[in-house]
Amino acid sequence: MQKTLFNLIQQYRTISISGMCKNAGKTTTLNNLIQNTPHSEILALTSIGRDGESVDTVTQTHKPGIYIREGSLFATAQDLLQYCDVTKEIIENTNIATPLGRIVLIRALSDGHVQLAGPSTVQQLVLIKEMFKTFGADRIFIDGAVGRKSLCSRSLANASILCTGASYNKSLDETIADTAFVCNLLMTEEMTEIKTLIDVEHLSQKYALMGKDISCYPDSSDMSKILKQAKDAKYLYVEGAITDSFLKSMIRFGFPKGLIFVTRDASKLLITEETQRKLVARDGRFGVLERINLAAITINPYSAYGGHFDAQEFITKMSEAVSIPVINPMR
Repeated sequence: MQKTLFNLIQQYRTISISGMCKNAGKTTTLNNLIQNTPHSEILALTSIGRDGESVDTVTQTHKPGIYIREGSLFATAQDLLQYCDVTKEIIENTNIATPLGRIVLIRALSDGHVQLAGPSTVQQLVLIKEMFKTFGADRIFIDGAVGRKSLCSRSLANASILCTGASYNKSLDETIADTAFVCNLLMTEEMTEIKTLIDVEHLSQKYALMGKDISCYPDSSDMSKILKQAKDAKYLYVEGAITDSFLKSMIRFGFPKGLIFVTRDASKLLITEETQRKLVARDGRFGVLERINLAAITINPYSAYGGHFDAQEFITKMSEAVSIPVINPMR
């Protein structure tokens, strides 16, 4: 039996949805999940960007609405309540401010359309998630913004879905190649051994170099020289983001063969495919403390800017390029 999108996330309580580009099909994916969630469950929804409006405020293209059922919870900015046609019960006023007003938690007392504009940071979304749980949410969906890989973090979501589509690039092959790169990066291997070597939660420095001995450093000013001399080093843990500029410097000056650059999770890997290739060519690779749980990729074969991909070719080629399920939520 063919798996549905809901089947793939059924065991998880909090699911985030992110996109390769605008109009990648995030709202369609969200609506698919809402429609297939059992009515016995209390749903909760929010977004890190604005969602649910009929016309995209940036691209001026048509967008699908978000239709929820009675009993659902949602968090949105006060100024958008006028555009939500459900009967509303305000259950919590938060102190989280946005350009569209403070975030409020609402219980829908009828079926209807809603517009979402939630917090702007992952830390604030975690707070909203915990509030949802307090009010009895069985399943929480978080609609993300373009390029916000941080929404995939395990601190926020038990599982994530990556959306891609024809709006990303006119070339099907380039769309697939770039999506596969992001997918594989998000699924970077977990390094469980590191947790036995250092106490990451109480690490007072930004860098920890691990080999026969463990040395910690506050900044990267001398890291290139240090790595050149650390012949037995196995891991370099970075608290925070591993960026393109940092890696280019390490690649230029050299590092011990087989060194694994480790960060908390793959949302902190802010690097390009070219830099990753150069790292691998020098026998380096990435690792994470917590592997992101990417449950599926969804595709949107239609571009908001005109033109489309063949849906079957898109799903077939995308499935060949990645190791996780690929779903067309419009079917």
